[in-house]
Amino acid sequence: MTNPVTTKRDGAVFEITLDRPKANAINVETSKALYAAFAEFRDDPSLLVAILSGGEGRFFSAGWDLKAGAEGEAVDADHGPGGFAGLTELWDLDKPVIAAVNGLAFGGGFELALAADLIIAADTAEFALTEVTLGIMADSGGVLRLPKCIPLPIAMELLMTARRMSPEEGARWGLINKVVPKDQLMQEARALAETIAANAPLALKAIKAVIKSTMPLDVKDGYALMRSGAVPAYTQMIKSEDALEGPRAFAEKRKPEWKGR
Repeated sequence: MTNPVTTKRDGAVFEITLDRPKANAINVETSKALYAAFAEFRDDPSLLVAILSGGEGRFFSAGWDLKAGAEGEAVDADHGPGGFAGLTELWDLDKPVIAAVNGLAFGGGFELALAADLIIAADTAEFALTEVTLGIMADSGGVLRLPKCIPLPIAMELLMTARRMSPEEGARWGLINKVVPKDQLMQEARALAETIAANAPLALKAIKAVIKSTMPLDVKDGYALMRSGAVPAYTQMIKSEDALEGPRAFAEKRKPEWKGR
């Protein structure tokens, strides 16, 4: 059997592609392969941004592999480290992930996209949380993440009806960063990744850490937590060589040379 996940390095950008025809459905084996790719990205300091895509086909991912379920894989099977699809519960990933959604993102496929930090969608993409039609709910992050991203009544509708959402609607609600023609999807995702990767790596990590830590708080309490020393990535960034290099490079009218320390 061929590897259901392929990877490619391009400087500081790491591309992860689901490659499991026809629908990029995710069974336990595929989930573990996705985790291995995300762990490689997480653990390599030379890699700063990841792009996750479903390749050139009709599907980004159809979610949980129902054929595997019919063959005995439990709906609550242990999909390995990182939870379902290797990313939905990968709490210690402190680098940005861009989901380049090339096509249909259904069920766990939509939840996988929601676990990314940014979403670029092809104009051929569609999104749906279809679990309710199967007697279950979107418990791989959908019921938890979607209401934090879009208005609650819309999230409830999507969760309870399984209707399809167009990429244009997703962009209107602020869920999707950009909608582009399918043949421009990876070009746009790579351009975004390169723009992000050009910035200070410790600042990127601090942004994720501060947002994660302060999301449940109001602004005043968020400030207090951030300044308290309880967010190590923020403290590391403030005290870093890069925090000195940025202003110095600006004053000297040159590009900064980030060291990640």
